[in-house]
Amino acid sequence: MRTRLVVLAGLLALTACGQRQDAVGPPAPQLPDDGDALVLRVAVGGGFAPAGTAPTELPAVSVYRDGRVLSNGPVIAIYPAPAWPNVQVNRVDEDTLAELVQAAQDAGVAGTADLGDPQIADARTTSITLATADGTDTRDVYALTEAVGDPSLTDEQATARQDLADLVDRLLALTESEPLGRYTPTAVAAFASAYVPGDPALVRDPVAWPGPPLPGEAVTPDVGCALATGEQAAALVTAAQAADTVTPWTDGAGTWTVVFRPLLPDETGCDDVTG
Repeated sequence: MRTRLVVLAGLLALTACGQRQDAVGPPAPQLPDDGDALVLRVAVGGGFAPAGTAPTELPAVSVYRDGRVLSNGPVIAIYPAPAWPNVQVNRVDEDTLAELVQAAQDAGVAGTADLGDPQIADARTTSITLATADGTDTRDVYALTEAVGDPSLTDEQATARQDLADLVDRLLALTESEPLGRYTPTAVAAFASAYVPGDPALVRDPVAWPGPPLPGEAVTPDVGCALATGEQAAALVTAAQAADTVTPWTDGAGTWTVVFRPLLPDETGCDDVTG
């Protein structure tokens, strides 16, 4: 009798343990230790974007381990536009960050659910990235918003897409709170091409170039990328904030049109921008 009671107690204990594990579910994802490490990102590319846009286009939103949320802020609706991008900083707390990571897992960022093949031409592709201590996953979704209601999608495909679309909406909503200020990078990628005069009514005097030699490393036959760090990066930020997109830049040897791309905390060089 005593032996049977001991066995029964053991079985009950194992059953209770199993029930507790089922209630808790799988362990929460472990996040990177580095505060500058990327955790979540939404980027949109392709489609009818103007030629030359892709190398300098900033992600829609990037969330980092220390809670910073970097995104494109509003830009004054004038032409020519300011030369320096308006990258804004928001912040989320630790609990919110953990919830967002779990939401990304639940939405299938690291999954392989069939998303179908919408029959839509020239739509854009939304790339959703989730990075944890276990690795980085990126889910590319063609025509995420354009394909809503597309009859070529099955119910399962439409549901999988909607889960990812809801996640994207949640991440983009992080930028709607009051920003903490503009982002100041420690490095800047300057994409340079030979200056071609445009509208005579928008003529600008050339501005002395305060950065590294132009045009830098070749990106295309006509465009180079020069990387500025340290004091040169700070000088470029100051100069670009006083310029617009048609400002010509001169280094004494030539005159250039320059597009400025602040590097984000997880980026270190031109290759990170151009892919």
